[in-house]
Amino acid sequence: MSDLLNSETKSGQNLIPPSQEQTDALLEMVKEQMDLDTFNPNDHELLKRIIESLGDSRGLVRMRVAETLGQIGELATPFLMEALADHPNVVVRRASAKTLTIIADPKAVPVLVHSFLNDEDTVVQGSSVGALARTGETAVPPLLEILADSNSSENTKGHAAWALAFIGAQAKEYIYKVIDSSSPDVRAAVIGAIAKILQENPQEEAFGIVVKALGDPDTNVRCEAAAVLGNLSYRPAVAHLISLLHHPDWQSRKAAALALMKIGDRTALEPLQAALGQESEIGVQPVIKLAISQIEKQSQQDDDWE
Repeated sequence: MSDLLNSETKSGQNLIPPSQEQTDALLEMVKEQMDLDTFNPNDHELLKRIIESLGDSRGLVRMRVAETLGQIGELATPFLMEALADHPNVVVRRASAKTLTIIADPKAVPVLVHSFLNDEDTVVQGSSVGALARTGETAVPPLLEILADSNSSENTKGHAAWALAFIGAQAKEYIYKVIDSSSPDVRAAVIGAIAKILQENPQEEAFGIVVKALGDPDTNVRCEAAAVLGNLSYRPAVAHLISLLHHPDWQSRKAAALALMKIGDRTALEPLQAALGQESEIGVQPVIKLAISQIEKQSQQDDDWE
């Protein structure tokens, strides 16, 4: 059995990947030890062999290895961090990031951030930011730094904003402090994160922040705020959205019309009709027409039930 499980033979500086037979035997042995409560999580060589098995060519086996490491928990984190940062096999790096998503150990945040920003493989990058999202509050400061960094790509910022929104309420302590950030990307991401918080726990204070963002100097922030208010059907924002229908920026006018359509308040009909008569942007006109049509339809349905 020891020969079968030995994956420590080296070729140059790299470990020779274990065979499928070795991986199967290793997993069976570990399962038996766990069932008998004899597994030693401080056996570092055994943990390293398990992590090497993350490179198995069979997806279901990799999942089983990841679940096993998830059961082991935070004692496996240092070895997964090392594999994520340095392993030459991209499959092992990918699986290590996905396994860290299961464990969600805050100690892994620096390595996850580094892999998200620097690994050459897009799957490793995506899995690393997914793990950051699952880790929660500890990941928020570096995510905000990435968003504020002018050198970060739009794709990178988009992933960071998604992770921040996923974290949601756990990020509250940080995001309310940076709502007035000088970075429009941070402000837009904060509005997205507040949307998640509002879905879980509607609070007027948070809605107030989003409504105030309708007057932000940045187009993306205004549009994000309008989208949030529309998606959450926040009727107290109707008057503010009507005002946004006359903003010089056409994207903001379009976002306001869409939000009013989703809210469906019939008091917006007359202002929408007036805005349509003044609208010259070809990309906005059909959106206003659709908003009018949908609100009229909804109003008719409501009247039918009265």
